[in-house]
Amino acid sequence: MTVTGLDHTGIIAAVANSLAASDVNILNVSQTLMDEYFTMIMHVSFDESKIGIEDIQTRMKHIEAEQGLDIRVQSAAVFDVMHRL
Repeated sequence: MTVTGLDHTGIIAAVANSLAASDVNILNVSQTLMDEYFTMIMHVSFDESKIGIEDIQTRMKHIEAEQGLDIRVQSAAVFDVMHRL
């Protein structure tokens, strides 16, 4: 998952709380500021029998709109395939 947008208080809290409410576990997180822009990469895991990646993407749309962010949720399988090519 990647999160980008203008920096402001509460970004990490909003994203983490939404993930927790969806029973999504945060395995690793890296965040930094680039001038006034916040950037974060999160490695998350979840039980696909309980929630799908599309459901997580839909739930993140609310956080995007509320916080003025761009949030992208992608499967690790996509990255694995890209690195094998």
